[in-house]
Amino acid sequence: MFELITNANLFSPAPLGIRHLLVCAGKIVFIGEQLPRLDDALEINETDLSGARLVPGLIDAHTHLTGGGGEAGPSTRVPPLALSQITSAGVTSVIGLLGTDDLTRSPQNLLSQVMGLREEGLSAWCYTGGYHIPVATLTGSVRGDIVNLEPVIGVGEVAISDHRSSQPTLDEILRLASEAHVAGLMTGKAGIVHFHLGDGKRGLELIRDSLACSEIPARVFNPTHVNRNKPLFEEACELTAQGCNVDLTAFPSDSGDEGWSAEDAVERYFDKGCDPSKLTISSDGGGCLPHFNEQGELLRMGFASCSAMAHCIKSLLDRGLPEQTVLPLMTSNVAQLLKLVNKGRIATGFDADLVVLDQANRVDSVMARGVWQVKNNKQLVSGLFEP
Repeated sequence: MFELITNANLFSPAPLGIRHLLVCAGKIVFIGEQLPRLDDALEINETDLSGARLVPGLIDAHTHLTGGGGEAGPSTRVPPLALSQITSAGVTSVIGLLGTDDLTRSPQNLLSQVMGLREEGLSAWCYTGGYHIPVATLTGSVRGDIVNLEPVIGVGEVAISDHRSSQPTLDEILRLASEAHVAGLMTGKAGIVHFHLGDGKRGLELIRDSLACSEIPARVFNPTHVNRNKPLFEEACELTAQGCNVDLTAFPSDSGDEGWSAEDAVERYFDKGCDPSKLTISSDGGGCLPHFNEQGELLRMGFASCSAMAHCIKSLLDRGLPEQTVLPLMTSNVAQLLKLVNKGRIATGFDADLVVLDQANRVDSVMARGVWQVKNNKQLVSGLFEP
């Protein structure tokens, strides 16, 4: 089946104006101002967007695909994410990871979830490890996992400045970063360490010290949740000047964190004149959002959703930020950092991961690998065990 998409107001994420696209076998095979000449014998499904915006599928680089939680007892373990929970948010590519619970949830569970989502039509990868060092792996080493397991592209989320972390030393962080970096060189994968940042007073100290005393490239160190408190965000902005990519979390509005919302953080980041290519946004989908007192006792618990990606992009566009500024934060910047070939852009030869936005900046339709998952706000494809 060929998919012909006509009269799309195309953002690649750069604005290209009205274009027509032809999709075949999961790839974009044609983009042009004029309709392509097609043989009448071909079976073609045509979608006329009538000038609606067509943007790259979102890449959510921080998702708890097997579910997060468990920090208030076994009953608070979040179930694994279902396909429609991801695609309904405009997300067509996900990176799965483990968090606090890297014991009852294992890299084996995560890898199986990734492969299952791939079978259902999504593009999915994962990190090895979790919050703690020594790192939970499948082959016995971080380097072995990245080199020998195709879906594994790095290690994370490794917790620092958090009472739930394993309180890693500088030497342990350096060794871990070295393993990831060398594995990335051997495979052409991202080879990064994705760091969970808590509210601890040390902030990004371990990453700054790692950059100061080693030859490991700054791109290997990738902190997330950097908007969870305001001093941490200021540190993160400074870190980008050294070459690190930093990741904002699209916390829900009722999360209660004493930081910046992703939207506020984006505006402050650009107002500071920081490198726009060094910033990304993810959802923490499926993860828990616990709130602790100074003694580490749980006060309340919330849970994150991939839908935060759709809410965030709408909110940023509603504020008047242009599409070409907003979209890279969840598309091309992420693909570049994670070395996801043929992702993050709309171009001939790239994967047909596409999102249609309506006039109110909401996700209207979603195509993943050439298949409409959502169309005109109707979920067309769901996971096997969804209602």
